Amino acid sequence: MNSFTSPHGPGPQPPVRLLVLDAEPPPRLGRLTGRVQIEHADATTLAERLPYADVLLVWDFTSDAVRRAWPGEGPRPRWVHTASAGVDHLMCPELTDSDTVVTNARGVFDQPIAEYVAALVLAMAKDLPHTWDLQRQREWRHRESQRVAGTRACVVGSGPIGRAIVRTLKALDITTALVGRTPRTGIHGPGELDRLMARADWVVSAAPLTEDTYGMFDARRFGMMQPSARFINIGRGQLVVEEALAEALSKRWIAGAALDVFEHEPLGPESPLWQVPGLIVSPHMSGDTVGWRDELGMQFVELYERWAAGKSLQNVVDKKRGYVPGH
Repeated sequence: MNSFTSPHGPGPQPPVRLLVLDAEPPPRLGRLTGRVQIEHADATTLAERLPYADVLLVWDFTSDAVRRAWPGEGPRPRWVHTASAGVDHLMCPELTDSDTVVTNARGVFDQPIAEYVAALVLAMAKDLPHTWDLQRQREWRHRESQRVAGTRACVVGSGPIGRAIVRTLKALDITTALVGRTPRTGIHGPGELDRLMARADWVVSAAPLTEDTYGMFDARRFGMMQPSARFINIGRGQLVVEEALAEALSKRWIAGAALDVFEHEPLGPESPLWQVPGLIVSPHMSGDTVGWRDELGMQFVELYERWAAGKSLQNVVDKKRGYVPGH
């Protein structure tokens, strides 16, 4: 946790101005209603309203409007919270170099994403997509499927999401190695990634997007994977060189893959990824379980209460690294 206190001292104070970068449906801010001056902006009005806000809630976490609208010199929000785990859509040199604190939605998506990854592992091992295709064709074709117990997984990204994935895969009796930015007990360093990927049956990408991770899954790395291995990305779309993955699947360098995030979203109907053999495409939904927006709203309200009381904030992002440092 980092120390960050409300800018308002004792005595009567003007209401805090909370600016929300809107998305539908709007956030439910519960007990903040009536206590805080809540204003709204979209991509076209954000720049003119940012200098007058004390706090910015980035509810539209698919937008890069903050990066484009963030002021250089002069007044700006003291605190920015994004209702997402990733912060790459926010960060720009002006924000990174400012004294504005950035927090994220760390903790909300961990277990839902881990469950989604486990579901993909089971679906691919048991060939469920092919079973559904055959059912639609009314074709009875007996096949053998793969046992997941005893297989090996390499999970890349040692944050809360990556650790939740490891716990969930271990429950399926999958031997799991976790790779992070810094090696420590139970976590392998980046230098061991190639070796672990080459031995893995499942490679799961859950890393944040940084200068070091951009395009890290490329033709070289897909080429070193086993022909029977499968790749899953629930991290950020830009971690993967999509053309290289499509080639690896088409040439059967690897057995299958699943993408829940993409370099450009939404994925347009003209994208060749829809037709790549052995690829499961899902629309950035791995963490979105029933009630997830309410959880995000409640998380922000709880953080706001700490900020207003002068307490230290949780989920503070290291703006130069691009993620919340581990403990």
